[in-house]
Amino acid sequence: MPTLKYLPHYPPALVQQAQALFDSGELGALLRSKYPDDHDVQTDKALYQFVSALKQRHLKNAPLPAKVLYDNQQHPLKGTLGTNTTISRVQGGRLKSKSEIRIASLFRELPLPFLQMIVVHELAHLKVRDHDKAFYQLCCHMQPDYHQLEFDLRLWLNWREQRLD
Repeated sequence: MPTLKYLPHYPPALVQQAQALFDSGELGALLRSKYPDDHDVQTDKALYQFVSALKQRHLKNAPLPAKVLYDNQQHPLKGTLGTNTTISRVQGGRLKSKSEIRIASLFRELPLPFLQMIVVHELAHLKVRDHDKAFYQLCCHMQPDYHQLEFDLRLWLNWREQRLD
């Protein structure tokens, strides 16, 4: 019986319910019926435009990241699906900083709601650095079903990994 390693901090009853779906082989069908469509955000340029549109809709006063791209180095087993970093450089007598969002390449093949969820997560870091109450409130403001999508993404990652074995 495989364990659902991407669900470590969820209530045991919820994990048991997910494990039962996983063990019965019904999890994949459930996820595919809930999230049937692929998306066309496949290039770094398309991802930048996608992130810019979401940022403009929800965080008008936040600065636009200088760079947004898919990154092959991001992987759920390493604990990262996306990063938001700020790079500071001295240019002349000034200190300039630019933010950069990197999204795991696996989101190219996942359904659009999962891509939206991780982008919302990284955009929220433009305003709130820590994963605290204010951070998750901002995520839910930008995407009301944020927590459900995060849980479903974790289920999808477990199911995907089992399929690839």
